[in-house]
Amino acid sequence: MSVPILSFVGRSNSGKTTLIERVIPELVRAGYKVATVKHAGHGFDLDTEGKDSWRHKQAGASSVVIISKSSLAMFADVSDHMNVEDVRERYLDASYDLILAEGWRSEGYPKIVVVRDQIGEVPVSQDGLLAVVSNKPVETSVPLLDPDDVAGVAALIIRHFPKSQRDDA
Repeated sequence: MSVPILSFVGRSNSGKTTLIERVIPELVRAGYKVATVKHAGHGFDLDTEGKDSWRHKQAGASSVVIISKSSLAMFADVSDHMNVEDVRERYLDASYDLILAEGWRSEGYPKIVVVRDQIGEVPVSQDGLLAVVSNKPVETSVPLLDPDDVAGVAALIIRHFPKSQRDDA
């Protein structure tokens, strides 16, 4: 069984990252092993200029992996577009219970929409919409949760992605 994916979507600065950051400890306390995947629409650069890994990449290595006693990081060339399934299949093993993705609003993943001002501020596929998180009154056919109701958001996630389904994977 593949590790399930839940996407948090909404416009920039709507509170997606903060919500994910607050929900992760709740899921971990419930026994979940969680991975996150963030979509950076405008690109990014995590490596530090002048460090060995940066120098290896600048020299032409397609992939650079850095390993310490407790961590691993990888910088790799990727195709023009990778979706979360690609990341899951290539880089995350089946020991995870859930992948929380930030972005990919047009993909068919189950999703939670984080709304800052008004529903529809970003176009979001209704396919798989589990909830709307907003501190504003929003008309919706799915549960509406306040951003400070982190326990409620985590409970909704646990209901939709029960860990027991993953125990025999």
